[in-house]
Amino acid sequence: MAQKFMLAAEPRADAGKGASRRLRRTGKVPGILYGGGKPPMSVLFDGNQLMHNAEQEAFFSSILDVTFQGEHLQAIAKDAQVHPARRQIMHLDLQRVLATEKIRMTVPLHFLNEANAKGVKEQGGVIQHLMTEVDILCLPKDLPEFLTLDIIELELNKNLHLSDIKLPQGVEIPALVGGPDSDRPVVSIHVVREEVEEPVATAALAEGAAPAEGDATAEGAAAPPAAPGAKPAAGAAAAKPAAGAAGAPAKDAGKEAKPKK
Repeated sequence: MAQKFMLAAEPRADAGKGASRRLRRTGKVPGILYGGGKPPMSVLFDGNQLMHNAEQEAFFSSILDVTFQGEHLQAIAKDAQVHPARRQIMHLDLQRVLATEKIRMTVPLHFLNEANAKGVKEQGGVIQHLMTEVDILCLPKDLPEFLTLDIIELELNKNLHLSDIKLPQGVEIPALVGGPDSDRPVVSIHVVREEVEEPVATAALAEGAAPAEGDATAEGAAAPPAAPGAKPAAGAAAAKPAAGAAGAPAKDAGKEAKPKK
């Protein structure tokens, strides 16, 4: 049985951010009521009554019974601005509905038999919800609180799509009008892949440590002795020290310079 939601709306004279802040301090929530062939009206709601209703999931996918200036009308919640940190609705948009006009709504999607799905129970996979709500089109009298999708036969590495949702009479999914390419996946089952970290390479030598046997010699380290009788490779002959180079004996080194006459 569908839930009934009652909401009282009052006319709002003041507009602007300052007026809205003052209303919230008194426990009221600013909003707007539009649609149904009538001009939009600035309204306000009782904050406690609104939050009590909004805590129910079905509030945002149900026909609301609204009283406004002594008139009883039907409306749907089209948008709600919620405070990012506090449990508070900052602004609410309501759209009047007519019994003879179809409405477009977003309704929650409930998944059945998740724990017993074949890909989970028999094949060890996990469920991934690719969508949790669906846009639908219907008359107000046909509006469902939510849609259901039974996934008990869903196997590992398989998907269920929008077209797999069984729709109540009078309800359609507008996205499917676009053809096969618009039949988006809704839920899948896959295997969790654990990422294995590769061992960190430990071949780097600490600063000042001697190179291990067989490692390339560091700059300035002695080269390994050549095999007996081996000839040096072409171009590999040791360069002769240049005259005056560091470590090479300078010509006539140690001789005392004679004074000029």
